Amino acid sequence: MKIIEKVEAIKQQELKATENLETMYNTIEEKNDDINAFVEVDIERARKTAAEVDEKIKNNEKVGKLAGLVIGIKCNINVADYTISAASPTLKDYIGSYNATVINRIMAEDGVIVGLTNMDEFAAGSSTETSMYGPTNNPKAPGHIPGGSSGGSAAAIAADMCDITLGSDTGGSIRNPASHCGVMGFKPTYGMVSRQGLLDLAMSLDQIGAFGNDTSAIALMLDTIVGYDPCDCTTFKKPTTEFIDDINTTSLENTTVGVVNEFTEVTDDKINAVVNKQIDNMIDLGAEIKELSFNDVSLGLPTYYLINYVEFFSATRKYDGREYGERIEEVCGDEVARRLEIGSYISQKEFSGKYYNKAQKARSLIRNDFSELLNGVDVIAGPTVPKLPHKIGEEISTMDMYAYDVLTVLANITGIPASSMNAGDVDGIPVGLQLQAKPKDDHKILATMSALEN
Repeated sequence: MKIIEKVEAIKQQELKATENLETMYNTIEEKNDDINAFVEVDIERARKTAAEVDEKIKNNEKVGKLAGLVIGIKCNINVADYTISAASPTLKDYIGSYNATVINRIMAEDGVIVGLTNMDEFAAGSSTETSMYGPTNNPKAPGHIPGGSSGGSAAAIAADMCDITLGSDTGGSIRNPASHCGVMGFKPTYGMVSRQGLLDLAMSLDQIGAFGNDTSAIALMLDTIVGYDPCDCTTFKKPTTEFIDDINTTSLENTTVGVVNEFTEVTDDKINAVVNKQIDNMIDLGAEIKELSFNDVSLGLPTYYLINYVEFFSATRKYDGREYGERIEEVCGDEVARRLEIGSYISQKEFSGKYYNKAQKARSLIRNDFSELLNGVDVIAGPTVPKLPHKIGEEISTMDMYAYDVLTVLANITGIPASSMNAGDVDGIPVGLQLQAKPKDDHKILATMSALEN
């Protein structure tokens, strides 16, 4: 049953919201000790919400888009009365005192929030191994990382623990785990979704997005969370059309798909082979393929991380041990400490010109060049992640860890929409197809995903 079919079944009371919740909760109880996707569950609160949804329907009252769907939330997004720790000992005792804008919108649409999902500490990672709660296991490739930093949200979908989850994407943190876990993940255009209530990693790069097992799940969540928010000055005031209208797309006629040679050159051959089959499917659906070249690929990672280091250092100055739990430098893990140390160094006046200002110039170059790349196509298709996930606990170098993001950081640097959907597998391990488009062309991505799905 697709998610749109499930929500309609709930509205017709062929399936009760309470029944849907109990099914999901039983799965969490059965699997979470092994997978560690959820770090906090409030089943009594969720049961109360689900019962209210069923009562509304019984009384013929109007219910929302997400009526009775079970939702998981990454633990760096504020939900009142939950522990909003960002998986860090810094905030291990911080209880959310308010709801993020996206949470209020989910509640307004009768979504049933069941709990918080695991992540890399402060979203600083690509494997969900740096969490104070311990690593998350990949349900589709047991023993391997699920990707990060939103690994818990991706794993929860892959393990059928809930209907939709929220994650945040700063350099690929939705698309990377979506690829490794064989699910769908969508990072909207920067400014489409309010970031109010999200704990910053890098404010000019962060964006909240969704995970699901089908395009209707993504569409329903986007229709819920996309929109202007006066509390976030980066959000767009112009409304968009409904994403649910995109899920019945069956043809890619009159669609030009760009394939970037440099993306395949940095990717494992086995992954390219799987992705190329999806490119062939797009041709069969009527798409025209256009080969492209992008010479700034090697600029992506250094530009991204220099900006990330400085903005993360700035964002964490409030974690000084007075109002927000522990002093971050005294309790954080190695990767967070590394980013803080480098961020502190290159934030200094005598070094900002040498590093941060040059990174901003490189960002402008990448943005301009990528804009030109997108001019002649509707979407760009290619691999999401250039290599397969390593095994949990396997020691890899910092640069090898950062290399997971080489194909995803470009969308954050440029602010464009991007997604990942399952393209197949290599030796039983899922491989993702990444789709990218011009700013505010989020609909084109979802329609393309729908055509491939249908």
